[in-house]
Amino acid sequence: MAKALLAGTILGGIVLSSPVAATTVVTPAPPPPVTSVPPPVQTISNIVVEGNQRLEGETILSYTKLRIGSAYTRENLDSALRDLYETELFADVQIRDNAGALTVIVQENPVVNRIVLEGNKRVKEDKIRPEIKMAARQIYTRSKVRADVARIVELYRRQGRFAATVEPKMVKLDQNRVDIVFEINEGPKSKVRQINIIGNDKFSDGKLRSEMATKQARFTRIFSSGTSYDPDRMAYDQQKMRQFYLTQGYADFRVVSAVAELTPDKQDFIITYVVEEGERYKFGDVKVESDIRELPSDRLSATLPMKKGEWYNAKKVEDTVDLLSETAGLFGYAFASVDPDFQRDKDSRTMGIAFRIANAPRVYVERVDINGNTLTQDKVVRREFRLAEGDAFNSFQVKRTKDRIRSLGFFQDKLEIEQKPGSAPDRIVLEANVEEKSTGELSLSAGYSSLERIIFSASVTQRNFRGKGQELSTSVDYSKYSKSVNIGFTEPYLFDRNIALGGDVYRRDQNSFRYLSNNDRSRTYQQVTTGFQLRAGVPLTEYTSLSLRYSLNFDDVSLDESIYYTNGQCDALLAGRYLCDAIGKRTTSSVGYSWIYDNRDNRLRPTRGHNLVFSQDFAGLGGSVKYLRSRVNGGKWFGLGSGFVLGLTAETGYIMGLGKKSSDPTVDKVRLTDRFFLGEPQLRGFDIRGVGPRVIRYNVDQNGNRTSQLSDDALGGRFYYLAHAEIEIPLGSGARELGLRPSIFMDVGAVGNLKRPKTINFNGYCQDNTSGARREPATPAGCNSASEFLILSPFQEGFVGDTLSPRLSVGFGVNWNSPFGPFRIDIAKALLKKPGDDTKLITFNIGTQF
Repeated sequence: MAKALLAGTILGGIVLSSPVAATTVVTPAPPPPVTSVPPPVQTISNIVVEGNQRLEGETILSYTKLRIGSAYTRENLDSALRDLYETELFADVQIRDNAGALTVIVQENPVVNRIVLEGNKRVKEDKIRPEIKMAARQIYTRSKVRADVARIVELYRRQGRFAATVEPKMVKLDQNRVDIVFEINEGPKSKVRQINIIGNDKFSDGKLRSEMATKQARFTRIFSSGTSYDPDRMAYDQQKMRQFYLTQGYADFRVVSAVAELTPDKQDFIITYVVEEGERYKFGDVKVESDIRELPSDRLSATLPMKKGEWYNAKKVEDTVDLLSETAGLFGYAFASVDPDFQRDKDSRTMGIAFRIANAPRVYVERVDINGNTLTQDKVVRREFRLAEGDAFNSFQVKRTKDRIRSLGFFQDKLEIEQKPGSAPDRIVLEANVEEKSTGELSLSAGYSSLERIIFSASVTQRNFRGKGQELSTSVDYSKYSKSVNIGFTEPYLFDRNIALGGDVYRRDQNSFRYLSNNDRSRTYQQVTTGFQLRAGVPLTEYTSLSLRYSLNFDDVSLDESIYYTNGQCDALLAGRYLCDAIGKRTTSSVGYSWIYDNRDNRLRPTRGHNLVFSQDFAGLGGSVKYLRSRVNGGKWFGLGSGFVLGLTAETGYIMGLGKKSSDPTVDKVRLTDRFFLGEPQLRGFDIRGVGPRVIRYNVDQNGNRTSQLSDDALGGRFYYLAHAEIEIPLGSGARELGLRPSIFMDVGAVGNLKRPKTINFNGYCQDNTSGARREPATPAGCNSASEFLILSPFQEGFVGDTLSPRLSVGFGVNWNSPFGPFRIDIAKALLKKPGDDTKLITFNIGTQF
């Protein structure tokens, strides 16, 4: 157009300048505008689904936006393909078009037939299966398999096996099914080869490593679980280091970095910590600022464990906060907050602390809730609570309640009593969260004991019968030297009152023995006891109780007539005077009581507290036996820190014979079977009945000199004392899971105060070769060799061991809850002993407890 306008202008100029006649110029009309016509819109006329086996066509199309009559565009088809793939139901999807008629062709993912694990030896299937989310009859997808592989690898890493690999494989089956096989290469356990610490000047690397839970892999730690790498344990170690430095006064200590490097062979880790110790602080002014009237600031300040000028110790600060909170709880202020206000002076390097106790309302118990008890009735737990609805809150009583519930033995040790706000500021809800454990025990065991030799035992015990806290038990025991049957029942709360009532019916068959010259055992007397006992107990105070009992026993003590009898009578030359005096039948009817004080935190495995028991039994309410037996025993347990527990126990007893004295001054009124005996297992380091009065029979030569020991019979005593000091040593988590509990101990004790029995010096019998007449010569060599011969070799008896001088032993032992039953082994050395005592270095028991 510009060109046309320009040409028109030029032509116009030419015309105007030429002398030509006038002419009319006609301007052409502009062309009509061009209009674009859109193509016709194509719609979907039909949709067909092919290749589907399990899913309906309508179901497949429901995952897309394709519908008959809707617009057919490339964008819609791409969106439909994406939607179908995102369902993870299909291995392949195609969409074909035939003039608006769409054909959706799918290939469904297979169905999982089963999951197979191969190569897992160190980690059992029951640990891996819960990590696998894909299961049989589910649709196979690659993303699920990848996720399961990652979970299995992570499980192995938590076990310390960072070199573990998992390769999934698919085995195709008919009907579009597959087996998924996870081939596991566990690899070696990744150990911590080295722990490096950089920046520590005040404490050595070894000292800081000793504070950590992670340990360097060494030959001496082949059974330790702490040598494997664990990220969570590594974070815990950093906290442990910080706690250690804070207890030493280094308040500015921090861990700058912590790096764990995996060696190229993926078998070991090298851990490096970079630390800053900072300056060491001392305590400045420490005081208590209390807003509660019953808790005066000046009195509390005087009881603070830290003093000005001492090295700062964060552990003391934490303990003080707990102590002040507990003190406030004793007065009913459950929600009183104790906040330490630190005043740090970097110039003088002192740390002043003001413990602020904010005012809070006194709290009362609104409600007691019990959760987690599915079998145990609520009342069994509720009656152990020392607080009831409406009582003023007392933190000490809450702690005492936890101890009493734990002592029941019905629940796991991780018992918690949460303190939750009630419906008002001065109300609190106590919520006991318990987790029940098995209280029924069926035990069938066989074992070997240094005390009883071969042991067979069967017992059924239900310590929480019908969920009411009742105990029902029956047991049968058999060994070389004893047999017993016992049935017992105890109701701890009779008619829902705090009165315990129980009883036992039993029969015991026990064989005593004597030691021979070659340390073999020879059976002596047999004691068969049949009887029953009734017992009752009532509490006197929170920690004291009184128990009463009545027993009726029928005893039959006998000797093997073929060995120890002559002409139908017990022969003292064969058995000994003390055994001949013990045989016979008798009835013992006794009544007794026990006064008990016990404030231990756990009666089964105490870690703190003490107990004291005084008991007496009087026999003589009818029957043929009369005596008064008194006993006192007690113990105290201390927590030494870091899991160490010290236990100190002691006991003593005395039995006094009643009734008419014997005309023979050598006969003790207390019969052999009623006396006290001491040795294994009470006094370790000594053999069974290896301590105390005894008669030892010796062989003698022709000159009357003792040559060798013929037999050894323990007589027991009327008085004894015994004491133990034992420290339980904590082990790592792996050893605790195995049930290992080692300890070191010291035992001291003695038994005695027995009338000296009449002993025998026998020179043998000389029997005439012709007449058969028998005589006892004046000396062991007094037989006429020409006409007589010696029968029944000569011997002498000696009475030894009747002294109350202490016997002392030290040693160490291990308790193990083995798959075969409780196992205990002790190695003890007797340091103090007396003539006649029988010592023993190693004792062990399997399959039963003593």
